[in-house]
Amino acid sequence: MKKYLLLFVITFFVMSCSKKVDIKGKITGGSPLERIELIEASGVATLPLVNLGLDKDGNFAGSFEAPKNGMYEISYGGKRNLVYLKSGQSLNISGNGATFPMEYVITGDAKKNNEFFVATQKYLANYAQSVNIQELMTKDEKTFIQGLQKINNDIKVNIEQSVKKFNPDKDMIEWKEIDVASTILSIMGQYEIMKKMSGDPSFKVSKAFTDYEDKLQGDKDKMLKMSPVYRSYLLNKYNLDFQNFAKPKASKDPSITLSELFAEFLKSKKDVPQIKKDYLLSFIIAQDIRPGINSKASGKISKIIDEDIKDLEIKKGLKEIELAVCGLKIGDVAPEAALAKQDGKAYKLSENKGKPYMLFFYASWNPYISEATVPVLKEVVNFYKSKMNFVFVNVDDTKDQFVKTSNSLLKGIQGVNVYGEGGLNSDIAKKYGVYGFKLPCFVIIDKDGKIASRSFVNLGEQELVTILDKQTGLSAPKVDPNAQMQPQLQLDPSAMQQAPQPANPQPAPTK
Repeated sequence: MKKYLLLFVITFFVMSCSKKVDIKGKITGGSPLERIELIEASGVATLPLVNLGLDKDGNFAGSFEAPKNGMYEISYGGKRNLVYLKSGQSLNISGNGATFPMEYVITGDAKKNNEFFVATQKYLANYAQSVNIQELMTKDEKTFIQGLQKINNDIKVNIEQSVKKFNPDKDMIEWKEIDVASTILSIMGQYEIMKKMSGDPSFKVSKAFTDYEDKLQGDKDKMLKMSPVYRSYLLNKYNLDFQNFAKPKASKDPSITLSELFAEFLKSKKDVPQIKKDYLLSFIIAQDIRPGINSKASGKISKIIDEDIKDLEIKKGLKEIELAVCGLKIGDVAPEAALAKQDGKAYKLSENKGKPYMLFFYASWNPYISEATVPVLKEVVNFYKSKMNFVFVNVDDTKDQFVKTSNSLLKGIQGVNVYGEGGLNSDIAKKYGVYGFKLPCFVIIDKDGKIASRSFVNLGEQELVTILDKQTGLSAPKVDPNAQMQPQLQLDPSAMQQAPQPANPQPAPTK
């Protein structure tokens, strides 16, 4: 499909106030090289809230600020699942390294809500085997609605039974009800689009259809804030209208971004509340903010965030993902941060002023650091070291690990080895938008102490080599862009919100 067709991944949700959540547990047979991360599953542009390592016995512990009460994605070893958390709670979670977090045991004050969640999810997984949504989508409208009503009623009965058994909190029940309603609405939206795209663009659903949609949408604002599934449904409702709006504009200006098109489209919708515009536009913006985006497009998107997004929390989230994906704004003064050398003495980045330098962020547990990065890094340092400095910033969990890693991994490579106290929770990691999925990464600072590049995850990128040449006046030999086997940096919503699909009776069909 054209890039301006709105395509959405149905994901998960939630909501409330910000308080610390303590987390601890044990993964039997877990690997110290694997990390545990938690992400708020309802955010418009979610980023990891905490990144935890295991000790030699598989134990882990930490804390983070939970923005809202609700569903959080927990990931480990390439696997993902969901847990329900309330701000101020403690999460005691454990499992086996082979199956965690797809299977887990929770004790403590988060237990009853998650037992309710797991039980209802298991029911839906089993129920899905008896329902064929694809076949239901081919039926006439009356039969289709009747089929969805039966599905909804069956699920409600199970929810009521599970409430009696587990006694979950009221907001947990509310989340589940909104999740079910949003999923059914998304199926209805797909049905309507399918009918219109099957040869009859003038097709309109009946009053019975719209009445059922209205019935499923109790508190629309609450659903909008709590459920990405509901947001996807709303966006899909605009699909065909947006196609007609976007095609002529995109044909005149192929460089126009999806965010610009959708922002213009929403401005034409005078009856749409601002909060709805903010949530829907933020979804599209988060898709447009991607690694390697050119500075012109990035500037346009930043302007849209500043001018068109009114909700401060949504604006903040988009700014955070901008920093994580693109890095600091080129030309801005490189921020100072708390850093220490192996001997404990403080180190300031401003000590490099008068000479350009490269910041290299790394951690011992990153799988790409030794095999792919170090040999290329050594070549880069040897070539440019006469004209620039190199600062190697370790973000391991402890200073002891920093000392071990820097002494072994970077031995013989000219540069300054420093540590960010707190690892990925350190002052420097936050200021430079460094996360586990982004390691290792590189940023160039010019001789005046100003940001000279976006964040890079591959030393072989020609753009980075060009910047290094410009800053030093040297001319590097051509580098194989595949020299580093770096992971693809995926920060669009379909990746950042890859919480497992709600266990629908069956996934809604895609176009």
